[in-house]
Parts: sequence; C-alpha cells; structure tokens
Amino acid sequence: MPGFAVLPTDVLTSAGVAYAHYVSIMLCFGALVLERRLIKANPSRGEATLMVITDVVYGIAALTLLVSGILRVLYFGQGTEFYTANPVFWWKVGLYIAIGTLSLYPTVTYILWALPLRKGELPQVSEALANRLAWILNIELAGFAAIPLLATLMARGVGLAG
Repeated sequence: MPGFAVLPTDVLTSAGVAYAHYVSIMLCFGALVLERRLIKANPSRGEATLMVITDVVYGIAALTLLVSGILRVLYFGQGTEFYTANPVFWWKVGLYIAIGTLSLYPTVTYILWALPLRKGELPQVSEALANRLAWILNIELAGFAAIPLLATLMARGVGLAG
C-alpha cells in the first residue's frame, strides 16, 4: 500500500502503541468475560485448564495495557502535563490499580489450580469459592468497562481547569 510508505516512522510507532493499548484492553475484558462464564464449583479438567490459560492471557494483556499506557503518557500522547494535571487521569489509573490488586486473588487461586492439574488431578473448588471468584470477576468487569469511559472524558479535557 503506497499510502503507508509516506507515513513518518513516529506516526506509525505512535499508532502501533495506541493499537496495542486498545487491543490489550479488549483482551483484558474478553478474558474476564470468559473467566466469569467458566467459573463454577468443581470444574472439569478442561474448564480448569482453560481458566488458568485465560488468566495468563489476562495478565499479559494487563501488562501490555500498562506499558502501552505509560508509553502514551510519556511519548505518544498529548503530553505528560495533559495527563498528570487531570484528576480524571488519576481516577483511571487508580481504578486500573484497584482492578489489578483485586485480580491477585483469582490469579493466585488459578496458580494453585495448576498444581493439581499438572498431576492429572482436579482442583477442589467449593461453591463458596466459585461465588467469591464470580463476585470479584464481576467487579473487575465493571471496572474495566468504566476505564474507557474515563479515558474518553479525559481525552476531551474533562477534569482540566478552565
């Protein structure tokens, strides 16, 4: 495509970082939806294995989201001052950190599931544990749904003084 050959490298890099950012938030949300759909007491071996794999995808996507977000703030966005002076940005960052902290419980749980799975055994998942994980996943989903709203408000200058 001849149109791409004339684009400056910095435009392509900026677009690539933005694209990684958008795809990673979609992957995070998709992984959480799948985890939420799969969670139940006493899952089958296949379901438990898929939960572990899905959480790994979620973790990689969340890390990509963080790194691409930092790159956008520092190098490829509207300038560091635009973001750091905006309280909506800090709400977005705080929400991301809260979701990440909350996701530690399911992640540790799934890591513990991997141990019996490697031995060919099924993890013991009580109804209470499945319900607790479902609630956590619901909260994470709500948080991830709110992040793009905060981002669109922030991009339009909401939160900036006059």
